[in-house]
Amino acid sequence: MGKKAIVALLSTTLILTGCGGGNKDGKKEDTKNVDEAEKNKFSTIVENDEKAIEGGTLQAVIATESAFKGVFSNEFQEDAFDSQLNDIALGALFTTDADFNITNDGAASLELDKEAKKATIKINDNVKWSDGEPLKAEDLIYSYEVIGHKDYTGVRYNADMTNIIGMEEYHNGKADTISGIKTISDKEIEISFEEVSPSLLVAGGGIWNSAMPKHYLKDVAIKDLQSSDKIRKNPVGFGPFVITNVVPGESIEYLPNEYYYKGKPKLDKIILNRAIPTAVVEGLKGGKYDVAILMPTEIYPTYADLENVTVLGREDFAYSYLGFKQGKWDSEKDEVVTDPKAKMADVKLRQAMGYAIDKKAIGQEYYSNLRVEATSLIPQLFKDFQNDDIKGFPYDPEKAEKLLDEAGYKDVDGDGIREDKDGKPLEIKFLSRSNGEEAEALSEYMMQEWEAIGLKVTLSSGRLVEFNSFYDKIKADDPDVDVYFGAWSVGSDPTPTGLYGRDAAFNYTRFASKELDTLLKNIASSKSFDLEYKNNAFKEWQEYMMDEAVVVPMLNYYEVLPVNKRVKGLDWSRGGTNSLSWEKIELTAEEPLK
Repeated sequence: MGKKAIVALLSTTLILTGCGGGNKDGKKEDTKNVDEAEKNKFSTIVENDEKAIEGGTLQAVIATESAFKGVFSNEFQEDAFDSQLNDIALGALFTTDADFNITNDGAASLELDKEAKKATIKINDNVKWSDGEPLKAEDLIYSYEVIGHKDYTGVRYNADMTNIIGMEEYHNGKADTISGIKTISDKEIEISFEEVSPSLLVAGGGIWNSAMPKHYLKDVAIKDLQSSDKIRKNPVGFGPFVITNVVPGESIEYLPNEYYYKGKPKLDKIILNRAIPTAVVEGLKGGKYDVAILMPTEIYPTYADLENVTVLGREDFAYSYLGFKQGKWDSEKDEVVTDPKAKMADVKLRQAMGYAIDKKAIGQEYYSNLRVEATSLIPQLFKDFQNDDIKGFPYDPEKAEKLLDEAGYKDVDGDGIREDKDGKPLEIKFLSRSNGEEAEALSEYMMQEWEAIGLKVTLSSGRLVEFNSFYDKIKADDPDVDVYFGAWSVGSDPTPTGLYGRDAAFNYTRFASKELDTLLKNIASSKSFDLEYKNNAFKEWQEYMMDEAVVVPMLNYYEVLPVNKRVKGLDWSRGGTNSLSWEKIELTAEEPLK
């Protein structure tokens, strides 16, 4: 279909829906494509020489079509929305530099003994919870005990956690404590590992970057923690602000944490609301919002040139992908079970669907070139680990048709649609979410491209699905889902075990193999302290994943942050305790500028 067809399809959908972004003739407004030079000019720091007022209330907004879940716990939250909300209040143990290495000047310090396979974590002076209680060693350990417990309801129990000596025995109920974690003092713990790797130095591999207030939560059964009021309504953290009022799914009020170890924040209050992206744009124009978090790039032209707003930008940890369901999750064994007879088990079928989509055109026409074609499952941010020999799945419909022919998917009855290898009707169920104005157009484009190579692909549930329901269906291995269009962030550690490992709950495609086990183990091994070995291990894993095509990379992300020009002191640079340096933000006027 290509670029022109994408534009035409988007225009048609805008006429049918009546959404913003089109003119009276129903044509899509000119796309504001951002070239590489312009991307390089994006700043991550707000420049403001105006004199700051005393205190003030920051008006923040998170741009999303769906209500946020509001799981105010790093141990239980699963999505980018809750992660952003938690960033303001919960606190992180470690600060990092621009290369994401732990710097030891945050709430805690890390010392790694590679020979002994041990890490020592020491809480720095004056770190307290928002209720005034000191952060203790038992709080660090409690996070591991919760994640490793058999009744834990979150998704963080994976190979990183089982790398800790004694974790599996604890998880299986054979021990009451985790033998590899020891208390040295009230402020210090020691963790022993089966294997040490560079991931430990970037808060991965079994180093958890958070803590849980044991004194506050210990009376709540672990199976009830995730839904408890102590997490959903009245959380206790050690970040710069405190959550004081929650309207579930819609808004949060934050007040300064008077016990914050870096000193009291400069703002009097933060009010954060949820709004759909088009409403956020109108709010930015009208001086309603100061900071717009997770602003979609598909409507970038509508807010790029606002005179009262500065738009910050940077490369993102995230990428989008097509995931092909291969099996189910075994909750008894806590691992994936791959079904060799799954509908999407044929690698050539998966590869064909990857080649059928023009990802470069989508990035240019749909996301203003702020998303670019991805060639592997390592985000562009981690250039050292990318395999430049891999080209991903560039647009090639002829190759896609040839692959289907070779695999035995033939059009038996001459209706233009291929049957399966046994000559029976083949219908592939596609799950896509209602993410912004043009999500329907993008989904229709992808299905039409698949139809052009002879595949009948229809929407799971017959419609686009909102964010929370989308991931509920994927996690439940809904039989009505064969392929889905997903996205996620790898965080500061690109090691893929937590997303693609056999025991990773985030392994939503449910694919595992002995070869994949070995490749992931190589990346996470102590040999990876040798940079050449580590790079080769990453590259071999990427090659294997491209060959298998269980996950087809679609687009690498840039992220943008619109900021009202009354804001001062905001630093969005990589590294640091939190992503926006909330405690440093000031205001230069009583209300957002219009």
